[in-house]
Amino acid sequence: MASATPRVDNAPSYADRRGVAGWMLFDWAAQPFFTVVTTFVFGPYFVSRMASDPVTGQSAWAWAVSVAGLVIAVLSPLLGSVADQTGYRKRWIGGLALLKISGLVALWWAAPGSDLLWVLSAFVLATVCAELSIVVNDSMLPSLAPLDRVGRISSTAWGVGFAGGMVVLVFVIGWLAEQPDSGLTLLGNPSWWGLDTALGEDARIAGPLAAVWYAVFILPMMLFTPDKRTGVPTVSAVTAGLHALRGTLAELRTRPVIFRFLMARMFYQDGVNALLAMGAAFAAALYGWSVVEVGVFGIVLNITAIFGCLLASRMDSRLGARRTVMGCLWVLMLALGLMVATGPDYTLFGWVSLTPASDSGWFNSAAERLCLFSGMLIGFAFGPVQSASRTYLAESVPAEDAGRYFGMYALTGRATSFLAPALVGLATAASASPNVGIAVIEFFFILGAIVLASLPDPDTRNASPPLQS
Repeated sequence: MASATPRVDNAPSYADRRGVAGWMLFDWAAQPFFTVVTTFVFGPYFVSRMASDPVTGQSAWAWAVSVAGLVIAVLSPLLGSVADQTGYRKRWIGGLALLKISGLVALWWAAPGSDLLWVLSAFVLATVCAELSIVVNDSMLPSLAPLDRVGRISSTAWGVGFAGGMVVLVFVIGWLAEQPDSGLTLLGNPSWWGLDTALGEDARIAGPLAAVWYAVFILPMMLFTPDKRTGVPTVSAVTAGLHALRGTLAELRTRPVIFRFLMARMFYQDGVNALLAMGAAFAAALYGWSVVEVGVFGIVLNITAIFGCLLASRMDSRLGARRTVMGCLWVLMLALGLMVATGPDYTLFGWVSLTPASDSGWFNSAAERLCLFSGMLIGFAFGPVQSASRTYLAESVPAEDAGRYFGMYALTGRATSFLAPALVGLATAASASPNVGIAVIEFFFILGAIVLASLPDPDTRNASPPLQS
């Protein structure tokens, strides 16, 4: 689609306000997929209600996340380079949108007892297209505004996306998903669309809803955000991208601190991604939570994430980025350990008995309340881990090298994203225990923390200014 604000390559013109706002609305459009499909609605439904048992469900879901991560790891570095050099990025986003929407709409037919393979195939397709679209969209950021405004635009877009996910999640549990005991939504009304909870329609609706939301709210970006047109042939773009990647990898040998930091982040970011993709599904299967309860769990987690980021912004300036990441990794390890050590009527691996659930109410057992507390800790820590990691790298490299190294930063954030979910799936299947399976994520946090602890704080005297978080 033609840009509403044509631009000439190499000219200093930038997007107008409509173009910038349209670009930020991409995050508003994209985030609900991760919130209501992957994490808090469809994923927990698949594990706890669609699959024959929680072990089968968690194992299958872990493998799907792993396969999607592997495809993303292979394709995202090349696609980013190809889209940047060939131009017409919005065409790439539009093509990926058609595939993503098709996968999401297909999830409506994922009724209990359906074949798991085709359902997971549709989810993998949607996930891969969603992540690749983000890579292409991110590559548009430097051309939107002068450098001194880019950080503000980026962080505002992140907040807009977070709000979009919250809006859709609240809509699902407030107006669509009925509670099994009362037959009413969270707000005390029948489902607007008469969704049948017994057939999983309250969770299956998440796919089509995220698809429609995405289709509507990427339109401002498609219409108003200027695009880059270079006309470089695709084959040439692929060749140039591979050459640049090899050059940066070779240069890392002379910068061991940055190399070790990227390795540390690769480990702990794998753990963060796996925990966000599977933690709510694990809890829903273990405690038999309804869509409404999982949704409330998600809202609580996201609210604590806001406060975590606000506090971390102060911690970052006072303690430094590395210490902020280390502290949050300890919080994540504690939270995950508490989840793993707790069952429906016990904690600390059975050393302490807990009051069983009563007949009604949300989070009505001591174990569920401990799980809710763990979720609050996760929400508090996972955002600061990512924002402070970005600050550490920004403070560690000269401004003229920031672009190349943030390309490596993106690559290492995805390079092994399949590994943690794959190991969770293997451990769950081998042990027939969801608790043992999810515990594997602890090793990724521990490995990342060990490597990070060996690093110095960055010397900021000759580094680029910290990015906004």
